[in-house]
Amino acid sequence: MPTYVYEPSSDECCRYCLNTFERRQRVSAPRLETCPECGSPVRRVITAPGLARPAPAIDEKNIGDKGFTQYRKVEKGVYEKTVGKGPKVITDKD
Repeated sequence: MPTYVYEPSSDECCRYCLNTFERRQRVSAPRLETCPECGSPVRRVITAPGLARPAPAIDEKNIGDKGFTQYRKVEKGVYEKTVGKGPKVITDKD
């Protein structure tokens, strides 16, 4: 469901619609004509759409290509490198 932004279209407004307010509505739903709090007239504002980009895969190839190092836990206090630069094993044991 898209989020629409509304602003007052007259000088009469309340604290709710003073600047702008957002309302999630179906595309097929009619646009609001009045503020849901005070009943003063409002108009819908055209805004940029919120488009999400897919995140890159978090796999060993991408982690190494981006310069990161990944370790996996082998046992309590012992971690083994799976990809990247750095020591092969990290341990807190003496």
